[in-house]
Amino acid sequence: MAATSIRTKTVLVADDTAFVRERFRAALEQAGHRALVAESAADLLACVRTDGARLDLVMLDLRLPKADGVDLVRSIRTRDNGRISILVFSGTIASAHEVRELAKLGVSGYVNEYSAVQHILPSLAPHLFPESFNRRGSPRVLLAVPIQYRFGSTIAAALTLNLSHGGVVIRTTSPLEASAKVRLRFRMPGSKRDVDADGRVAWSDVRVGMGIQFSGVTPDGQTAIDEFVDAHFFSNRRA
Repeated sequence: MAATSIRTKTVLVADDTAFVRERFRAALEQAGHRALVAESAADLLACVRTDGARLDLVMLDLRLPKADGVDLVRSIRTRDNGRISILVFSGTIASAHEVRELAKLGVSGYVNEYSAVQHILPSLAPHLFPESFNRRGSPRVLLAVPIQYRFGSTIAAALTLNLSHGGVVIRTTSPLEASAKVRLRFRMPGSKRDVDADGRVAWSDVRVGMGIQFSGVTPDGQTAIDEFVDAHFFSNRRA
């Protein structure tokens, strides 16, 4: 994976919770980026109108007061012609139907709004600098959601970075050795059920984390993964 550019990006963080807004703003500004915040749908749309030409990324809470989150994304799309990358805070997704509608609108991915501070910038980097990340031949969707993995008698928690039909990349500064066997549990945005999977470490890099190749996934879990990856990968390629 190539190193990211040091170019300054402009990011709008729209969430009605001050704790979320300020943590993401602080992380972005400490990295040298310009961060704007909005706590309501009106603030969000006003910012898109006035600063839309300079916005590189919008991070959106789908549950902003007195607003429909999917309609807000549609409103942004009527103004930007699909140019701005949009991330949705994964904890604000209410249903699989919303995930499908957001995929049609070219939403770039999902980020856990309560990510540890040290994980915020690594989770956002593929969205801020997509040209610097290897997309590879198989469909991979940028996704930052909590994941639990077990190896031996140890259980650890981290965040995903991306997801494909056959595996997942996990962000961790303590990756396991290649070929290590793991048991995974994570939840897709919009789903009320966990995905349980067995896998093995395909690659390991302390700068990034580790790539896990699935060796066994429940049928329902594999269907959920396949539908999510196909919907978001192909909608984003068309955008």
